Amino acid sequence: MRNTFFVFFPIWFHLRESVGIKLIWVAVVGDWLNLVFKWILFGERPYWWVHETPYYSNTSTPHIEQFPMTCETGPGSPSGHAMGAAGVYYAMVTSILAIMLSNKKRTSGRALYLRGGLWALFWTVQICVCLSRVFIAAHFPHQVIAGVITGMIVAEVFNRQQWIYRASLQHYFNTTLFLLSFAVGFYVLLKAVGVDLLWTLEKAQKWCVNPAWVHMDTTPFASLLRNMGTLFGLGLGLHSPLYTESKKSGSAPFRIGCILSTLFLLHLFDSIKPPTHTAALFYLLSFCKSATVPLVTVSIIPYCVSGALSLPSKKQL
Repeated sequence: MRNTFFVFFPIWFHLRESVGIKLIWVAVVGDWLNLVFKWILFGERPYWWVHETPYYSNTSTPHIEQFPMTCETGPGSPSGHAMGAAGVYYAMVTSILAIMLSNKKRTSGRALYLRGGLWALFWTVQICVCLSRVFIAAHFPHQVIAGVITGMIVAEVFNRQQWIYRASLQHYFNTTLFLLSFAVGFYVLLKAVGVDLLWTLEKAQKWCVNPAWVHMDTTPFASLLRNMGTLFGLGLGLHSPLYTESKKSGSAPFRIGCILSTLFLLHLFDSIKPPTHTAALFYLLSFCKSATVPLVTVSIIPYCVSGALSLPSKKQL
């Protein structure tokens, strides 16, 4: 999801605003659904499953090589990386096709080549993501396949939605509150009936060969608050007076300036890591950091770039 929020979203928002908005909705809602599915399906992960399954009770346990990205702390099904990549890339590919083929014959030779090239790229990315997740022993094959299918379905649903482009700030607030409340309420409900949804954290800490590879930002609640912060920040940015003012500018230098400035500042901002010694503080700062990313991208940087570009004309006056 990092590339979606820190790279794809800034580029697309300043080139084609509607595509950028759709990417955020697909990524956030898709990751939220992934969290709920994981809590329901209780998927194991290979790096701990081989040590606990009775399948190898009469034989030696196979050695599985672990990597810094192996020790995910949440359940494994469906794969969040595969689901996120499929959803985001599906949204981008279908958006490019809709833009490029809007005024052309969809059955022409160039259209067919464009479709073939983009879908070949899409499936190449998905295969690479799926193979990498299986290779590092973070997922089983069926988990990444389920992730790809689910991600594509989420993206296709949002391809058919128009209300996300005119949603009010109250709508963003209500949606964020609903998604957060539903996830927390579902967690509390299952915990009340004796289901421990954090059972995977203990397994990760037990079977990961390097304790430093078990990161708090891979826990389910870290992902939840990160996504809720992003969605709420997008709503704040789209309804900010700075966004309204900067929206008047639409020149090529303005768009290029916004893209370059945003990518540079977000790269620096991404290097700031919230402290992990206190879980509550980490979750709070993760929410705030995630909300800042779309807020800066949508309103603050465009306003500053617009002001900087207008300085020469003001001096002439």
